[in-house]
Amino acid sequence: MGQVIPQFSDLQNEIIFTTARSSGPGGQNVNKVNSKVTLRWDMLNSITLTDSQKQLVLTKLKPRLTNDGVLILSVQESRSQIINKEEVIKKFNLLLKKAFAIRKKRKSTKPTKSSVKKRVDAKKLRGQKKQWRQRPDH
Repeated sequence: MGQVIPQFSDLQNEIIFTTARSSGPGGQNVNKVNSKVTLRWDMLNSITLTDSQKQLVLTKLKPRLTNDGVLILSVQESRSQIINKEEVIKKFNLLLKKAFAIRKKRKSTKPTKSSVKKRVDAKKLRGQKKQWRQRPDH
């Protein structure tokens, strides 16, 4: 079997949620309700992940991490803080799943005889077409 992919439930103790006033729809409700949810996870100081898992996450999620190795995800789609929190957790789990996904090695193959013949024929046809466009040498 492959390695176990950590989920939100495994890393729950290491994650910090913060809320803020959200932009977007809501009218005057926006000014008084903290519906934007931000998830912060200090990946480098995680006690749940092994060193090899940390290295893997660091290489795969490098663009999404801060210089201190903190992953920050925000969701402000809904007017409801609870829905936004559920969405940010889904986003976090999906990101971890992608980070731990093992990619298949590419097997190099040779082009088939028919595809090579098709390519050469197309090149000859293009060459003939360009020949027809030229002025005759009389």
